[in-house]
Amino acid sequence: MKLIINLVIFLTLSFGLPAQAGQVNENPGAFTMVGDLLVARPIGLGIFSLGSLAFVATLPFSVAGGNVMDAGKVMVLDPGREVFVRCLGCRRIGRKEKIGNE
Repeated sequence: MKLIINLVIFLTLSFGLPAQAGQVNENPGAFTMVGDLLVARPIGLGIFSLGSLAFVATLPFSVAGGNVMDAGKVMVLDPGREVFVRCLGCRRIGRKEKIGNE
């Protein structure tokens, strides 16, 4: 069971998230970044973990119902984007856009 969970997480992070990440042009402040790091990311990581577990547990039913992709997107990919792809302190998903010579 643990192998399946690790495999789902690995495949999600390896293939699904980086390809769908755009660039954002936001300038969050230090307080926003610290709040994101200490509050939002741990909560998001917990939601991502629980969603991954729920996805694996309900996978036979999703296969039978024909909605594996929908379930995976809602339970694993969307929370994973919020945790791993969104720049620190940003509200939109994506990597921080570099402006000028920064």
